Amino acid sequence: MPENKSYKKSSFGPAFLFLPKRRKVALANYYEFCRLMDDIVDEPTVAEPGKALDFWREEINRIFKDEAQTPLSKQLALDVKEFHLTKDRFLLLIEGMFADLQGKRYGSLQELEWYLYRVAVIVGLTTLDILDVQGPQAEKLAKDLGGAVQLTNIIRDVSTDVELGRVYLPEDLLMQEGLTREDILAGRETEKTAKVLKKLAELAEKLYARAERQMKQLPRLKMLPCRMMACVYAKNLAKIKAGGFKASNPIKLTKREKLQGVLCAWKNTFFA
Repeated sequence: MPENKSYKKSSFGPAFLFLPKRRKVALANYYEFCRLMDDIVDEPTVAEPGKALDFWREEINRIFKDEAQTPLSKQLALDVKEFHLTKDRFLLLIEGMFADLQGKRYGSLQELEWYLYRVAVIVGLTTLDILDVQGPQAEKLAKDLGGAVQLTNIIRDVSTDVELGRVYLPEDLLMQEGLTREDILAGRETEKTAKVLKKLAELAEKLYARAERQMKQLPRLKMLPCRMMACVYAKNLAKIKAGGFKASNPIKLTKREKLQGVLCAWKNTFFA
């Protein structure tokens, strides 16, 4: 079976340098699965995304019965056995993708946490499974870092999500600024929207800080992929903050800025 080498093309490729080959490949396979689920719900070229998700929900069940059908799921089946991955690591992500398709609304931060767990925390937990980092500290790290990264995505992608008819901003925070979901969809009251994004950014910053404290208590080399993710996304959040939280203008990092984030992770891993 051909090796999945997609990690070598990733911005986070340097994070894989010190990992054993099988862990690299397993991470690449799982991340490919995550990207595929994202593409199903986000790309207009997918004619029937609901049916595509249904197929993968059934395919995950087949993986755990040794009946995998696709090349990717056959590779995932090997990873499931070797790294003792549980079915929920896949099915919960698919559940989050269905929430996207259905345009699920989030009335509060607590309700949004339901979504964060399925599309981000579960990815962190699987990553740590493959890195052989488990226990209460691992669970806390996945929750904090996964939540911070996904909040950063939500803050960055407000206008992109609106194009898909989606709003992830908690409605109670919108109400505090006199906004409604419909205002966000219409692109109105951008200054008030910026205040909501600022509140979410403050929460994300706290989560990044907590995650960094937790990573210092865990095996250094195994934390390199996690720390690179944290440094790059935290840098993106800082850039959005410096730009005034303009929801209509998604701010992303340049290649140079991503490299600076990678170097920051190396520094914090090996020299802090």
